[in-house]
Formats: sequence, structure tokens, C-alpha cells
Amino acid sequence: QEVQIGVGRADAFRHLGERTDVPELRAFILSMIQAELFGVSIANVLRAQSRELRVKRRQRAEETAQKVPVKLLFPTIFLILPAMFIVLLGPGAIRVYETLIR
Repeated sequence: QEVQIGVGRADAFRHLGERTDVPELRAFILSMIQAELFGVSIANVLRAQSRELRVKRRQRAEETAQKVPVKLLFPTIFLILPAMFIVLLGPGAIRVYETLIR
């Protein structure tokens, strides 16, 4: 909108960067400003930014995936394993108990 009212594109990008707290958007804005200053193709800048964002998204997904086993440890130990032991060892324990009573 600022560009439509006559503000320069670089200034409009700077203002957008000042209004936002998203690091990825700020990096994109800086890249766009530099591309405009140095006359670099915007398509190349967009390709580089998209590659970088894909890598960051993949890294975040890997970090999240590494935290999952730790979060599953408690339910596994305290909920699933006791139930499994009851199902597997219960009949044998009942037979041993019945044998000892006779």
C-alpha cells in the first residue's frame, strides 16, 4: 500500500521490517532491499530465500521429531508396559497361585 501512495519500494520494505517481529520476514526484506540496491534479479533472491526457508523448516521438523521419543517415554513406561505385563504374565501368575494353593 505504501508503494501505491508514492513511497519507494526499499522504504516500504524497511517500514514493513520495522512493523514485524518475524525473523524470516525480516531476512526476506533485507534480501529484497539489497537486491534492489545492487540490481540483482528478484527471482534469484526469491529462489535463495525459498531454499533457506525450506532448510529451516526441515530443521524444525527434525528437532520436533527428536523430542517425540522423550515425550512418549512416560506414557509407555507407566501406561502401556504395566497393561502389557498384566496381559502377558497374568495367566501364568494365576496358574502359579492356583498350584500353590492346592
